[in-house]
Amino acid sequence: MLTRLSPARRRLVVAVVGLLAVIVLVVGVAVVLSRRQPPAADQSAPGPVLLVPGYGGTQSSLSPLEASLRAEGRDVTIVALPDRAQGDLAGQADALGAAVDGALRRTGASSVDLVGYSAGGVVARLWVQDGGAPRVRRLVTLGSPHHGTEVATVGSLVAGSCPTACQQLATDSPLLARLDRYGIPEGVVFLSIWSTRDDVVVPPGSSVVDGEPSPSLQSICPGSTVTHGQLPADPLVQSLVEQALGVGPVPTWSPADCSLLR
Repeated sequence: MLTRLSPARRRLVVAVVGLLAVIVLVVGVAVVLSRRQPPAADQSAPGPVLLVPGYGGTQSSLSPLEASLRAEGRDVTIVALPDRAQGDLAGQADALGAAVDGALRRTGASSVDLVGYSAGGVVARLWVQDGGAPRVRRLVTLGSPHHGTEVATVGSLVAGSCPTACQQLATDSPLLARLDRYGIPEGVVFLSIWSTRDDVVVPPGSSVVDGEPSPSLQSICPGSTVTHGQLPADPLVQSLVEQALGVGPVPTWSPADCSLLR
């Protein structure tokens, strides 16, 4: 058939056929990718809340926040992490994933809300960014060293004093650098809450995640003296977490909100 056409028309037909082939290929790839990506969690349907403890895995440190959220009618579980939360953060993330699966089976919900305290925020973020995002509606971190802490950096210089999780929380950590490269997955509402008076996350600004809401307590209540260990029990922190886990957009708080939040 093409042999009956002039050379110019043959070239035109070949070009059109080639363009159509490219379009079909692109559409096919888009369809495959859309099938591979589960839909984001429904922001209007809050599920159970999982609290992820920090380095050392002390669950009791999160009891005040657990009680606060339960008083608001939320289903709350404090996650138990292996090796006192001092082992590989990826292993801790696996344990969190198992806890999420258990909470979803128990409640029949389609997604969970995660609140990670200190290193627990890094564990939660790791699990979310490594495939857990479709099962997470909102992720809130409290005093989490997203860019590492100099406390861990110094500790890693002393042989035997800095377990695996400690080393992974150093300021030059490849794991934290990877989390920064990929950012928070689309569809997960994220908030980082921290204190300028933090004495464990050094510098405290390590809790700020670029491009994501990361208010300090002092930006809301300038007189706050809350340190790292006081975060879960602080009434201001509890109010911020409760509001952040609501169904509407996360508020943008200012000093005008301080007295009401407390």
